Amino acid sequence: MNTLPVPEPAPLSLRHANSADLPAIKAVIDAAYTRYLTRMDKPPGPMLRDYGSSVEDGTTWVTGSPIVAVLTLYPREDHLLVENIAVHPGAQGRGLGRALMGFAEQEAARRGLTRMALVTHEVMTENQAIYARLGYAEVDRRAEDGYRRIYLEKTLPG
Repeated sequence: MNTLPVPEPAPLSLRHANSADLPAIKAVIDAAYTRYLTRMDKPPGPMLRDYGSSVEDGTTWVTGSPIVAVLTLYPREDHLLVENIAVHPGAQGRGLGRALMGFAEQEAARRGLTRMALVTHEVMTENQAIYARLGYAEVDRRAEDGYRRIYLEKTLPG
């Protein structure tokens, strides 16, 4: 069962993840992506990834005590890539994902970037709807590494 006691939403308090957070990061990601296992031929990529290097590089943020959400961002030359966003099912439906995406956009602006990018899988229809509501538009679809990926982008003001 994916229940986790979560306090009512408070102002978002994100911090860079550290190596001691790696087991909790894995647990949150696994819990968040488990529902897609029956829809896909293989586990979602984020479930297979080792987050050690992204934690070491300072590109992964976490929130909550215990950790209930994970955000990994990679700055590129002309955009900020949301490589992964995962909210534990026990913390979903409270605006945390939206707040994390807002943080990502603020981080892009801080870096002088005016474009956001992310990738999702075509069976993750719930995520596609969320991203559309947040202003992301599909720019490409293609199969890569056995995944049917949808590429999304959003232009930021400024």
